[in-house]
Amino acid sequence: MTVRTEIRLAQPADRAAVLGLMEDFCGVEGKRFDVAVARAGLDPLLESDRYGAVLVAVEDGVVSAYAVVCWSWSVEIGGAEACLDEIYVTRRGGGVGSALIDAVRELCLERGMRRIFLETEAPNDAARRLYARHGFTAEDSIWMAALL
Repeated sequence: MTVRTEIRLAQPADRAAVLGLMEDFCGVEGKRFDVAVARAGLDPLLESDRYGAVLVAVEDGVVSAYAVVCWSWSVEIGGAEACLDEIYVTRRGGGVGSALIDAVRELCLERGMRRIFLETEAPNDAARRLYARHGFTAEDSIWMAALL
């Protein structure tokens, strides 16, 4: 049986499906899911592309995967860049993750981005192999964060 996959920009009507996938992603990653925080992060991206975008994979009419890309600016590279903030695929090994990454790259090129960066969890070798197949390389930088 062939599964038909469409990659498209998420719309406000996709909110419940994407939130469900975000909750699944947190479960897989062993992270706490807070629906209020997730909505606060997701809703502005569904309403406009001011801060970034959400792409979804729709397989046989069902939202089965998503990628979140956020816009940024870098003095280091002299222009706009994007952060591939999250990507989650429910059915791995079928090319959906690759299709999402390709769509993110295309969207970023359309938006004039000069670089896409991302982070992965240290033990997630499979994700790094996938990203490497799409031209991402590891850097010596270590991300640090401070919540405000």
